[in-house]
Amino acid sequence: MKIAIIHDWLIYIAGAENVLAQILKIFPNSDLFSVINHLSKEDKKVLYDKNTKNTFIQNFPFSKKLYQKYLPFMPFAIEQLDVSSYDLIISSSYAVAKGVITGPNQLHICYCHTPIRYAWDLQHQYLTESNLTKGIKSLVARYILFKIRNWDYRTANNVDFFIANSKFVKKRIHKIYRRDSDVIYPGIDISDFHFSPLKENYYLTASRLVPYKKIDLIVKSFNKLPNRQLVVIGDGPQLKKIKSIANSNIIILGYQPTEILRHHLQKAKAFIFAAEEDFGIIPIEAQACGTPVIAFKKGGTLETVIDEKTGIFFDDQTEESIINAVNNFERFFKYDPEIIRNHASKFSNYAFSNKFYAFVIEKYNDFIANK
Repeated sequence: MKIAIIHDWLIYIAGAENVLAQILKIFPNSDLFSVINHLSKEDKKVLYDKNTKNTFIQNFPFSKKLYQKYLPFMPFAIEQLDVSSYDLIISSSYAVAKGVITGPNQLHICYCHTPIRYAWDLQHQYLTESNLTKGIKSLVARYILFKIRNWDYRTANNVDFFIANSKFVKKRIHKIYRRDSDVIYPGIDISDFHFSPLKENYYLTASRLVPYKKIDLIVKSFNKLPNRQLVVIGDGPQLKKIKSIANSNIIILGYQPTEILRHHLQKAKAFIFAAEEDFGIIPIEAQACGTPVIAFKKGGTLETVIDEKTGIFFDDQTEESIINAVNNFERFFKYDPEIIRNHASKFSNYAFSNKFYAFVIEKYNDFIANK
């Protein structure tokens, strides 16, 4: 069986790329394709130094920094990848990877991290954050997103089986593509996150610093909690803004190596998570350390955090809601770090690998039997 694995783009290692690493570990002899690959040498080790076959966008000027600007070219680019010699195609997709062209004698399974959020239900939020609500540029952006939606819906028909990374994404797949999917949760290497029942007197948030992650909202909330210390780990376009608004009780560490992040996850009083994520790996990593989570009550965290047992939720993405949640956590929440750790173990790499491998082999054997 000859296997091709298609991923959207490789700029840095995040949740989707860690899932990709697990898929490559399950199928080590597969070939890897991507729109572009600008991973550092260190990050390439996460993907076992696997060479990639990339699209022509790889050679576009400043494609590492400007790759999002090249989104209008990506549907065409992904269709130029030649996977015609492969028996099984696995796409790891949150944008365009699932649009690779396959034939009737090939099985295409898509592990869908999410349909393209900024082309569908988050279009208006994306346009607002990009200052594209008015004028000619806005019209051009809206037209491009309209064309991408049409392409995205059409190419869903080229996928034989969808796997969703959460029940939340399963609903999005059905809403957008009118396709059913099976849920297989991403996993983490539990052994990498050491359990610690002893906590220090600070809260933690960590993320890529982009608008939808709502790190600025968390910082503004803790500005109004001067007796509570917050540590922020992460880099991104909003780093300068977040530093400028943070009061003295907030420590902005910027980018930190993985071992530093894990140390802070171990020792934090609680992890704060304000984004509406399709799944969200880092709240599970926090729980693997025995650290409770204070999370926005929407999206994938509803499936990974147990209310009043491994964490608590807040209802709205507002300062008031976060402040109330932190105060309630301090006053009322009692937890057992060992129970939190045991809950996180359900989302292990081992569980993901077993379920994913069994699903793929079952579907492939059925496909071959019915040829």
